[in-house]
Amino acid sequence: MKKYPLLLLLLLFNAGMLFPQKNKPYSLSGYLTTLQSSLFDSLSGSFLNENMLHNRLNFKGFISDNITFAAEVRNRLFTGDRVRMGNIYSDLIGADNGFADMSWNVLEKKSLLLNTTIDRLWLDFQLGRFQVTAGRQRINWGQTFVWNPNDLFNAYSFFDFDYVERPGSDAVRLQYFPASSSALELAVKADRNNDVTAAGLYRFNKWSYDIQFLAGIVNSEDLVVGTGWSGSIKNLSFRGEASWFHHDANSHSGKNSLIATTGFDRVFEDNSSVQLQFMYCNNPLDLTDFNSLYSGRLSGKDLAFSEFSAFGQFTWAITPLLNTTVSAMWLPDLEGYFAGPSLDYSLAENVDFTLLWQHFNSTVSGITTRINMVFLRLKYNF
Repeated sequence: MKKYPLLLLLLLFNAGMLFPQKNKPYSLSGYLTTLQSSLFDSLSGSFLNENMLHNRLNFKGFISDNITFAAEVRNRLFTGDRVRMGNIYSDLIGADNGFADMSWNVLEKKSLLLNTTIDRLWLDFQLGRFQVTAGRQRINWGQTFVWNPNDLFNAYSFFDFDYVERPGSDAVRLQYFPASSSALELAVKADRNNDVTAAGLYRFNKWSYDIQFLAGIVNSEDLVVGTGWSGSIKNLSFRGEASWFHHDANSHSGKNSLIATTGFDRVFEDNSSVQLQFMYCNNPLDLTDFNSLYSGRLSGKDLAFSEFSAFGQFTWAITPLLNTTVSAMWLPDLEGYFAGPSLDYSLAENVDFTLLWQHFNSTVSGITTRINMVFLRLKYNF
């Protein structure tokens, strides 16, 4: 099994020889990053250090005017202290929640772990106003930036900043476009536990707002209905989402859950921008540790850790090459907060440097917890 992803990598690397250059019925892009991270509670305490060398390859083949094939691969080489945790860490990295297991720990040593994951593998067919996509894909129904309760198929964590592509789902998606500003969608996915998520969505434009309604079943146990919108109030962008999850009485999921979020954002003339977002949940998730913030296994029902949450972010492009961001999150039920300043600098064409700090201060399971994570990243895009 472990030979298959390596064979796919060889095929992608040699795509230029597989297809004639004249017509270019394909595209190949990606990036290479090195990410150094340190985890600590205070400067006087111990540090957990890790380095991740990350290569991503994005391949698309245009089989005809109507049919497109895509395969996207993540290759990550981990070294450092957390790798020495053994199977606890390697099982976390190598886990695949999809119906098909397409994540391989190719090499596992005492201080080294190499993982290859195929997180996109789909075939898309378009005919007129109809579109069908089958395979591992991203189905993004979210309207807001930080929390997306409408994102039923592959919700993500705001804190996992390095995974910009976001998780995918093993699904079939049907889309019909009655007009340029409206769409009907039906999607069905299955996961590794054979749980099914199936939902339909209708999106349209009214009063200069994009409005959507959705309904379905999540993980074979929760019925869900929801709505979302995006538009503007004068010079402010105004967005929001809400979903109601009605649990199966025989399931372990507990109470019915309402998650509602709304936010505003504005771009100023001095190349700065501000984002504000607020969330309410009547049944927030009991956060026992911080691993779930980075595991990539959150559902649209598991986004809240506090009944009320608030988020703010300020971004300023000081120069065309230098960008700074300061973000913060308030979690009153945890008696805590998150703060995350960052700096991005363009070193050269297609080469970027990032410095980011994530600070958590909260009370989890009755214990006051302080966590600092500092990241240094160098990224080359091709």
